[in-house]
Amino acid sequence: MSKATKKKFVVKEVLGNYDMPEPHQKIVKVMKSIGNNLHEVIDSESNIFIVSMPTKFRKNIWIIRGNYLLVEPIIEGNKVKAEIVAILFKDQIKNIKKSGFWPHGFIENEINGENNENEEKNQNDEN
Repeated sequence: MSKATKKKFVVKEVLGNYDMPEPHQKIVKVMKSIGNNLHEVIDSESNIFIVSMPTKFRKNIWIIRGNYLLVEPIIEGNKVKAEIVAILFKDQIKNIKKSGFWPHGFIENEINGENNENEEKNQNDEN
């Protein structure tokens, strides 16, 4: 398979995947990239750990701070605790929220974050 064909296939798979998380999988939020296809993430219970990006995503899909990921735990991992299964985009997140599988810890953080943003906007408007 050529590089272009592989990239199209991976992008189509990532954008078109609307699977629900399985019981052993977790939804996490990217805090920062630490290099070598490793990312520091936080889960809904505020646990911070490192996840790895599988080969099929490398150089095909970019992950930035604030993205949500679906990860699968690695049993033998000391530093790296999980591997990325999927990158979640807006439509996929809406679908998961609608189905009731979205972690409650992220819902509370989003509400608090939105309130802070609204307060900042109001303060800027007043000035």
